[in-house]
Amino acid sequence: MTVTILLADDHTVVREGLRALLENQKEFHVVGVASGGRQAVQLARELCPSVVLMDIAMPGLNGIEATQQIRESCSESQVVILSMYATSEYVYRALQAGALGYLLKESAGSEIVQAIHMVNAGKMYISQKIRTALGKNITDQKKSPLERLSAREREVLQLTVEGKNSLQIAQVLSLSPKSVDTYRSRIMKKLKIHDTPSLVKFAIQHGLTTLES
Repeated sequence: MTVTILLADDHTVVREGLRALLENQKEFHVVGVASGGRQAVQLARELCPSVVLMDIAMPGLNGIEATQQIRESCSESQVVILSMYATSEYVYRALQAGALGYLLKESAGSEIVQAIHMVNAGKMYISQKIRTALGKNITDQKKSPLERLSAREREVLQLTVEGKNSLQIAQVLSLSPKSVDTYRSRIMKKLKIHDTPSLVKFAIQHGLTTLES
């Protein structure tokens, strides 16, 4: 049976490398590629692939938030996070969002085929290096402070720390600028943060954005 795959990564070289690797497997078929989280969500809704390979560090909408939206709209699609980051914060949030697999990019070549087969069968796959680093209780980490925020508030927070103003955020999220200001006020109140530099620091510390994309 053919496993259909959607690739989401904001780096062209990575996307092309993954596509070449996967298309060498006769049972895999790459049905789409996305350069950002919002595009990945849109394509997943249209294509409903068997598996989505998802980077975390993407501008506008990170891979964890995109994973949650994909799982809500197309439950048949399983998500494997493919990331440079192995902190408990990232892994915990990815699994909470509905990802069934988590791989480090450095080991993807040797593990990715196995990971895709396992998650396509409904089984969890966590990179051995992550298991070694984080221990056995990967799925039992402490709650992230980001859980105090709604999905929409996390979107507003990411766009804010990436430097977008209220009007720009409103255009991206189809909201009014006043609504964006209200969301931002709620975010600061919930997180007990009072200025944008502190928001940026918080967002990076807790895996919402890396600002490296």
